Order: sequence, then C-alpha cells, then structure tokens
Amino acid sequence: MLWYQTGFAATAARRSVAGAMRAQRLRHDRRSAYHRSVSIADTVKDDLTTAMKAGERERVQALRLVLSELQRTQKDGDGDEVAVLRRERKRRGDAAAAFRDGGRPELAQAEEAEAALIEGYLPVELSDEELGAIVDTVIAEAGAQSPRDMGAVMKAAMLRVAGRADGKRVSARVKEALGG
Repeated sequence: MLWYQTGFAATAARRSVAGAMRAQRLRHDRRSAYHRSVSIADTVKDDLTTAMKAGERERVQALRLVLSELQRTQKDGDGDEVAVLRRERKRRGDAAAAFRDGGRPELAQAEEAEAALIEGYLPVELSDEELGAIVDTVIAEAGAQSPRDMGAVMKAAMLRVAGRADGKRVSARVKEALGG
C-alpha cells in the first residue's frame, strides 16, 4: 500500500492488514496458552495413542489405567496430577513387592515396568543435597531447634519441595536435622 493512497481502497487495505495481524496474534496466543496448559493427562493421552498405533499392548494397558485415574481425579475436582502419579507408582511398587514375596517374579517385573513408566511422567526428584539444603533453610527460617518443631518444619518443607521428593524422605531428613 502506498502512503498516499486514500479513500475506500486504502481504508479496506489498512483494515485487512490490521485484521490479519490481529488474527495472527490471537492464533499465537491460543497456541502458546495451549502449550502452557498441557496437563499430564494430555501427555498420557498422546502417548497412549502412539502406543496403540505401535501395537505395544502392555504399555497401552498401563497408560489406560493411569489415564483413567487422572481423569477420575480431574472429575472429582482434586486436580493434583502429580499426587495421582505418585500414588499409582507406590501401588505398583507395593504390588511388585507382594508378588516377589509370593514367588511370582514375572508379575513383579510387570508391576515394576509399570512403575517405571509412571515415573517417566513425574517431575525430577530432588537430590539428597538439594533436599538437605531446603530442609536446612526451612529449619533456619522457622527457628526450629527440637523434634517438637517437626510439624511446622515439615509443613514448610513440603511446600518448598512441591512434589519433587517423597514425604518419607523429607521426614527422615527433618528428623535427622532436628536430632530426632
């Protein structure tokens, strides 16, 4: 469009350019909002589709179970997907231990494989050094000095850990730090 164009043609051209830019911005905003809001359940759905196409029966079965638990939790309004995955991983670990004790190593291996699959969707666990630093910081901030202060320290530490460490690990580290 030339700078000296006036009249209806110039106004229509400006409107179409502005409209195209606005539409492009809107599409970009939708795409980036989608990528920011991709949930674990959506990722599991995509992986389930891929596994079905590849014909991986065991993986499909495990992903269906995990997806149904995630969807049930979403429907109930809990919405904590990481907690669901941790619970399901723990169930698989407990079942594997029970199968091993019962003399069924092949079933224990299947449960352990499912636990490993679920673990792939969980956030990366904190190392012992990182967990220790968080616990030490929380203890210093809370002014905790004895095992009686463990409840307050655990509450603050679990908020900082944000699902990246098991509660048992955090509890053990807090007990150790408080001399309990």
